[in-house]
Amino acid sequence: MISTSAGREDRIYLDRMDHASIIDGARMSYARVLKYRHNDHDHLRYMLENNREHPALIVTDGVFSMEGDLANIPGLVEICREFGARLIVDDAHGVGAMGPTGRGTAEHFGCHDDVDILIGTFSKSFACIGGFAAGPAKVMEYIKHTARTMIFSASLPPAAVATVIAALDILEKEPELIVQSHTAAERARQGLASLGFNVGNSEAPIIPIIVGDEVQTLVFWKKLFHAGVFTNPVISPAVAYGGEMLRTSYMATHTECMIDKALEIFKKTGEELGII
Repeated sequence: MISTSAGREDRIYLDRMDHASIIDGARMSYARVLKYRHNDHDHLRYMLENNREHPALIVTDGVFSMEGDLANIPGLVEICREFGARLIVDDAHGVGAMGPTGRGTAEHFGCHDDVDILIGTFSKSFACIGGFAAGPAKVMEYIKHTARTMIFSASLPPAAVATVIAALDILEKEPELIVQSHTAAERARQGLASLGFNVGNSEAPIIPIIVGDEVQTLVFWKKLFHAGVFTNPVISPAVAYGGEMLRTSYMATHTECMIDKALEIFKKTGEELGII
């Protein structure tokens, strides 16, 4: 989507915390790529003001995949109107997890129809492989016939498509699953924060435990794993040096008992390592 949507004289504006796949997609285009400070709309406006003569494409994650915080999509919509820019939201971690019906972060903010292009993956809430792009019919038709990475790749296997459709059916019939995943995440978020862990600005069912040291992060991860708690260790280049963390994520099937048991293990291990 990104490489096909921007031309040689265009400018692509990326949040500095955008996922690596967004950055790679932007690099594949002939456009000039500019990065604004994370969720800093004053910085974005400054760059747009200095490039008014160039068509602008703003690309952001909806839910930032490591930190679990949200893009200020209403603010980005306002900026797009002000500067005549277009907005692509990659909601890989938002679709199926954010908004009353699971349509994503823009729906969560009440501005779903104001996003120009919504892209996402089937590898998170839909438990499969592949991805999607949604937008105006003319744009989608253009992408289908000009996007090299789509033309020169194979179609999804029928089994994968069936899996995604089944997951979508469940999401539409049981929207309470979204509420349950947020309830589990909020219990964990409050519990971890009360224990003294740095959980950043998470608002999604993704909660970081920011450790800030590579070796300590890996030791923390290993001890938790052997104690029965699965987390993802995140070190450079996935995060900047000093931002090393454990990434935790939560599902509708996580019970209060499970969360409380995990918190006990986090507390014991964190105290052993001097993290809290």
